[in-house]
Amino acid sequence: MNYRQYGKLGYEVSALGLGCMRLPRIIQDGKASVDLEKAFEIIRYAAGHGINYFDTAYGYHNQTSESVLGEALDGGLRQKVKIATKQPFYVMKSADNIRRNLENTLKKLRTDYIDVYLIHNINNFCWEGIKQLEVIKEYEKFRDEGLIRAISFSYHGGLELFREVLGYYDWQMCQIQQNLVDIDHEATAEAIKLAGDKGCALVIMEPLRGGNLAKATAAVQAIYDGFEVSRTAVEWAFKHVLDYPQVSTVLSGMSTLEQLKENIEIFSRPDALPNTLTAEEHELLLKVKAAYESVEGVPCTGCEYCMPCPHNVNIPRIFSLYNDGVRFETFELSKRAYWFMTGMGVGADASHCVECGECEDKCPQGIKIIDRLKTAHQALVGWVE
Repeated sequence: MNYRQYGKLGYEVSALGLGCMRLPRIIQDGKASVDLEKAFEIIRYAAGHGINYFDTAYGYHNQTSESVLGEALDGGLRQKVKIATKQPFYVMKSADNIRRNLENTLKKLRTDYIDVYLIHNINNFCWEGIKQLEVIKEYEKFRDEGLIRAISFSYHGGLELFREVLGYYDWQMCQIQQNLVDIDHEATAEAIKLAGDKGCALVIMEPLRGGNLAKATAAVQAIYDGFEVSRTAVEWAFKHVLDYPQVSTVLSGMSTLEQLKENIEIFSRPDALPNTLTAEEHELLLKVKAAYESVEGVPCTGCEYCMPCPHNVNIPRIFSLYNDGVRFETFELSKRAYWFMTGMGVGADASHCVECGECEDKCPQGIKIIDRLKTAHQALVGWVE
């Protein structure tokens, strides 16, 4: 396993980190739970074969992921690894509440400290609230008491807010989504440079875009097959993020032991290092990106002229999820994201559309939004968490 410096904190972490959001599951009677036997096997195998960085969160697997990780690492493994976990703003009601959430997390993880504690998923909807509640000050208290050792954040959103958040505080780590398709989406590749310039440890999530990049479409596979170097789609996707010298570790949510073994082998290779992609390989990956983006579902540009919807339907987001399913020829990741829109009280899914037509009058692309929402809804429903 290759290892990298973790920002300015003075230790190294495995280039591959185990993300505990996609542990193997059992679905029974319409409900999902972690397959403990398989999850323990994956976590313990990872810890025994070079992976020393494990990422989880308060809400993963219906708030059971932390407990699963804690039990799997109990009995000596915990002392050999770094644990990162996250508290989302939606459960932060007060300073006392933030502390209770941390205390519960410590119990679940069966540890008396957390190596890296993140404010989970900072975005435009919660950033002002995080500042007003002075969440960082509470985290500083935890650090002073030895309950946590690094204050960090995870982020989904654009570059502008990322730049503001990164500059707001002396974070020890930041975690962003990045992959060969998202180099100019989300926080963009520029965010990687900003974090590196600040000396902040940088963790990459969704390097395979929820698994969408693990199996190439026919058009993309043809591009790979025509290149002189033979690699799997998974290898190409990992090579893209590993090439950035600013990256400390790359998270992968591996749900089978076979995936774990394959990824460990990839991340242990002598060329799984920064600045090893050639100019020709960079050009290849740009062609792959263009091939994915050339596939069109709903011609929505995300201009948001249709918003706000009087019934809270997040039209651009729904079309974005639908288009991802069409583009990558799989709707699994999109279905999960759509479930969050429907199953967590957000009420932004297409089932709330009353067909008033107000959005269609505003759409500069002339999209038949009502009909397209019905199509998207049918494709996106059905996830079980």
